[in-house]
Amino acid sequence: MTLRILDAGSARGERWIERLHARGGAVLDKKTLLAAARIVAAVRKGGDRALVEQVARFDGVMVENASELRFVANDPAADRALLPLGFAAALETAIAAVERFHRDRAPRGYAIEEDGITLEQVISPLARVGVYVPGGRAIYPSTVVMTVVPARLAGVREIVVATPPSALADSAALRYTLARLGVDEVWGMGGAHAIAALAHGTESVRAVDKIVGPGNAWVTAAKTLVSGAVAIDGVAGPTEVVIVADETCDPRWIAADLLAQAEHDPRAAAVLVTFDREFARAVAAEVARQLEALAKEGAPTAENARLAIDRFGSALVAASDEEAVAVVERIAPEHLQLAGARAEALSPRIRNAGAVFLGAATSEVFGDYLAGPSHVLPTCGTARFASALGVEDFLRRFHRVRFSRDAARQNAEAAAVLADAEGLRAHAAAARCRLEGSAESAGETA
Repeated sequence: MTLRILDAGSARGERWIERLHARGGAVLDKKTLLAAARIVAAVRKGGDRALVEQVARFDGVMVENASELRFVANDPAADRALLPLGFAAALETAIAAVERFHRDRAPRGYAIEEDGITLEQVISPLARVGVYVPGGRAIYPSTVVMTVVPARLAGVREIVVATPPSALADSAALRYTLARLGVDEVWGMGGAHAIAALAHGTESVRAVDKIVGPGNAWVTAAKTLVSGAVAIDGVAGPTEVVIVADETCDPRWIAADLLAQAEHDPRAAAVLVTFDREFARAVAAEVARQLEALAKEGAPTAENARLAIDRFGSALVAASDEEAVAVVERIAPEHLQLAGARAEALSPRIRNAGAVFLGAATSEVFGDYLAGPSHVLPTCGTARFASALGVEDFLRRFHRVRFSRDAARQNAEAAAVLADAEGLRAHAAAARCRLEGSAESAGETA
């Protein structure tokens, strides 16, 4: 199994690019949405009882009371003894990098005072945020870092993590990361029922203001369904990478980076855009060789990678820089790597990408773990209008407005005329009474 090699400008290439562009439409198919809707409705209506039923059904965990789903942390020292070699030090590197990138990046409020009118924009952190940490095909301590650290820096006081109970049971690294970051409310529940509990609350789980974090199709469907009851970070689909590279690059590196994304999910997209057919063939051969090596090593993600390459793996041969940029802009990938002699020149021309990794040395894998920016990124073409998760996603804006008595008198008639034009008589009257109001009725003495 290896990459398809297509001319980007050919009819076949155009059809393939359209397939890549449209793949997000398959994320929320009708069947998944309907099934997720039933789960969300059950938890919203049934509370703890329904949550316990769904956890038994989907997570395979039997408890009598939903309160038992709350994770009680182990002794961190005990978990540390179970960590992979070097994990604790690597985790500190990642936390420091994420803190460095996000610290002092929050937008600040401001005030304007003029002619008796005071206008303020006030920035405040969300009070309670839910973080979903996937735990199905793989377990992701890195997602804890990439979500919890920006939330903490934003000033969120209550951070709640939901993750499948098997992830908590199986991964000392996950448990250690949660403890290291001080997350003291962790629930062992995954999938649509976890999202429903976070959004609507139950007798045991208090509702949150916003839910962030990646997940599978069930999680994505549930987040879509609860949007409005709570805020969400976005509708995420399977991961993707587009790598623009030329013959100056090492095919082994490019193939390795393609497979790094492919191993996440059988529906992940790994796409090479290049200018040389021979280089495309060399990368395709490396993908096949490295896939075979993963399988022989017994890598648990080898089958994911094989299926993903079979579905969406491709090498698109572009006739020019302009054609390569057009392909990238149309796909609007979650991750874009620009490697080779053209990388620096192409970078300023890219608008539609969740994150851009410049230079052959800059593997997207660094972004997953320790570059600093969050790895929670827009997928499936939503990079055209959505952004990476950041400190600002855990903040809200509101305004304070103050008119002095004189300012109210000076502006009342203009407000009333605008209200009259819209046929809103009570609005107009509320403005015009300020023309006659006394200092006492205006709540002022001057």
